[in-house]
Amino acid sequence: MPPTPASGTAAAGPSTAPPADPAAGRTGRESRANRRAQLSGLPAEKKPRRKGAWGCLIVLVVLLALMGAAAFALQGPISQLIAATQGPEDYEGSGSGEVLVMIHDGDTGSDIANTLVDQDVVKSYDAFYNLLLAQATDPVFQPGAYQLASQMSAQAALTALQDPESRQELTVVIPEGTAAVDVLTSMSEGTDIPLADLQAAAADLSGFGLPAEATSLEGFLFPATYTFQPGTTAHDAIKTLVDRQFQALDTAGVAPADRWKTIVMASLIQREAGLKDDYFKVSRVFYNRLDPAQWESGLLQSDATVAYGTGNTHLVTTTDAERADANNAYNTYVHPGPPVGPISNPGDLAIDAALHPADGTWLFFVTWNLDTGETIFSTTVEEHDAGVAKWLAWMDEHPEYG
Repeated sequence: MPPTPASGTAAAGPSTAPPADPAAGRTGRESRANRRAQLSGLPAEKKPRRKGAWGCLIVLVVLLALMGAAAFALQGPISQLIAATQGPEDYEGSGSGEVLVMIHDGDTGSDIANTLVDQDVVKSYDAFYNLLLAQATDPVFQPGAYQLASQMSAQAALTALQDPESRQELTVVIPEGTAAVDVLTSMSEGTDIPLADLQAAAADLSGFGLPAEATSLEGFLFPATYTFQPGTTAHDAIKTLVDRQFQALDTAGVAPADRWKTIVMASLIQREAGLKDDYFKVSRVFYNRLDPAQWESGLLQSDATVAYGTGNTHLVTTTDAERADANNAYNTYVHPGPPVGPISNPGDLAIDAALHPADGTWLFFVTWNLDTGETIFSTTVEEHDAGVAKWLAWMDEHPEYG
């Protein structure tokens, strides 16, 4: 049976089917839009380009850059915050080895902190200085040389600097009446200064301000106990003693123009006198002998001066030959007047005695008991001879002094 024609009106000629839909079988907005475009006669909608992957990459790069900049900007504050939380860098323990640290007069806590860091005693300035600030009372530091260690904790360094045992002191004791040659030896033995350096410094008198008459340091090295710091130069050490002698003379009221004659007489008294009260009597004997009205020859006749001229700086006894030696410029048995220069380094008492002799007419004295220093003062030769006899008797009983 033939097919039934379709209902409705149809154009003549062969029928044409609509073009095939490339999106046939698809679902979604794009296929429907295309179909609508075809039915309406409008151009089909263009397929959008894919931009999602590149956009994400750009956003990621920007975010990373911002994060890096933020991290860089926060690096300082974060480090400071960590440092504040952890405290300043510091070593641990008491360290090792030996480090000589000098603290100078006027050094502040900040100065000391810098010194310790420079010498690698402590690890950081803040470790030591902050510790100082944290103390209940401000620490007091005495100028001087301190024996510390390398790489100590700040607390260990502070404890050591407050310990008197850490302070390195070089002590020299100069007894009254010591001759200059022996003073230099004592200074070398008590310090780290070579004797040759001291002798060389002593030979150059230009830097000590001595009187014009002085040909050596004799008489101008004040006898006392001195403390020197390691590293003190020979010149500076000697100048300390000289300046101290000038101070003693100034305190005693001696004018600079009178320093020389005062020291010469004081050095003689220092070597001849024994007991304290005798210093002023010995002074009177020598001044009386310098008075032509009382002692015509002007000869002091001091064994101490003769001995000094022979190079003997320890004993005051002499021989007949030594007392007759006119070649000895210090021989006051031959040469009238005071000795040509000081024969020892006098202290305060001898200086005082040289300025303030006791009242008396004595022209002689003899120390008859060398153990006690008892001395007989006489005005006449006969009295003096009796005193000498007493001394000789004592010497016979004490041959160890012979």
